[in-house]
Amino acid sequence: MRYNIAMVSDFFYPQPGGIESHIYQLSSKLISLGHSVIIITHAHGSRVGVRYLTHGLKVYYVPFYVLYRESTFPSVFSFFPILRNILIREEIEIVHGHGSLSSLCLEAILHSRTMGLRTVFTDHSLFGFADPGSILGNKLLKFTLSDIGHVICVSHTCKENTVLRASLDPVTVSVIPNAVVASNFRPDPSKASSEYITIIVISRLYPNKGADLLTAVIPNICKIHPTVRFIIAGSGPREIDLEQMREKFQLQERVELVGSIRHEDVRDVMVKGHIYLHPTLTEAFGTVLVEAASCGLLVVTTKVGGIPEVLPSHMTIFSSPSEDSLTQSTLEAIKLIESKAVDTSKFHEQVKGMYGWHDVARRTENVYDIVAKIDNEPVIDRLKRYYGCGIWAGKLFVMCVVIDYLLLRFLEWLYPESGIDRVRKWPRRPIDKSLLAGENSESAKIESEDEDSGLGGTTATA
Repeated sequence: MRYNIAMVSDFFYPQPGGIESHIYQLSSKLISLGHSVIIITHAHGSRVGVRYLTHGLKVYYVPFYVLYRESTFPSVFSFFPILRNILIREEIEIVHGHGSLSSLCLEAILHSRTMGLRTVFTDHSLFGFADPGSILGNKLLKFTLSDIGHVICVSHTCKENTVLRASLDPVTVSVIPNAVVASNFRPDPSKASSEYITIIVISRLYPNKGADLLTAVIPNICKIHPTVRFIIAGSGPREIDLEQMREKFQLQERVELVGSIRHEDVRDVMVKGHIYLHPTLTEAFGTVLVEAASCGLLVVTTKVGGIPEVLPSHMTIFSSPSEDSLTQSTLEAIKLIESKAVDTSKFHEQVKGMYGWHDVARRTENVYDIVAKIDNEPVIDRLKRYYGCGIWAGKLFVMCVVIDYLLLRFLEWLYPESGIDRVRKWPRRPIDKSLLAGENSESAKIESEDEDSGLGGTTATA
């Protein structure tokens, strides 16, 4: 079947990141499978309104206030009127939310279920259970997913974490990993220096991404190995710490801070290096690790979360999330590169055979087939599930759902569905037979076409 799908998340281009890339690539492949896909996210600077990306992918940039780390202020009900208008205009059948910290995602799932639409949620992150922020976030996630059609996680570790946090039935949770367009991350040995061992870091510079570890490890490695240099791309609150470290140890010529870069420029930075360093403290999958291996880099990373599931052992050197362990693992990687004990030239072809967006799209399509067959339950059954979320929280959740139903009735009276224009759909593509067959040769051809089209053709519409 062909579906009208709405991807909803606070995290999308032009903001760089793994979730952003996942949504774009998955949406593009679903369009290639013949589905109609739109994306709903918040405005980014002057990018407000409706934009079209390549493949006819329509993006709604909704003007909402950003609270923290690109997540909008949780308004609960104020998003409903504009969301309802978009969903009716686009004749959406399935709403697919991404990111457990995305307010737009969680609110869209709640309102879509009130409207009787099918819903899917993809979790891309890992969270704890003890700190106040995690406790509150987990409670909200449990509320939102109490009436979800199906949940997708990007790794088995992520699945275990999400099932516990949201008290889900494991049967309703599937594992579908991220992927990369391998043709966009081809190695280029001519770009890497023959005089230095170059270590690449591309990450948001936040504490949970290991920025503090990075600040401590770099001086140790530079002191031991005079032929090692670092290229660090990314921005965040810990960027100032890296600048101070560079000044303190006089490493201006050996530590290059590139700042934030666009996703299409990631490959140009990676091919300059020999080793990719990923000092994160928590990670559900780590798409950047696959991209680095595809570029022919030996990966040094902490053994946390779902990272051990991503790459085979000959591509990766694992470390515990500590300064001494990460230093030793990086020195081991430098030794392997200097002695040429590991052949990184074969990594690209191996990654190309392991990960592909055509496979992710087909598996996601199977999830849509599952939720499309689920019958809508009576309102009272839905309220019972929300009531079971806690002694006090359950009553609050039921109250929110009741208000949501009343708001829907008010909106139906104020703006009748019959008075909302239906948009003219972008011509659907013929179903791509190679995606259905999942042939690697054809997949490479499709990914090559994606590379040629790029993201540079973004245009504004009325």
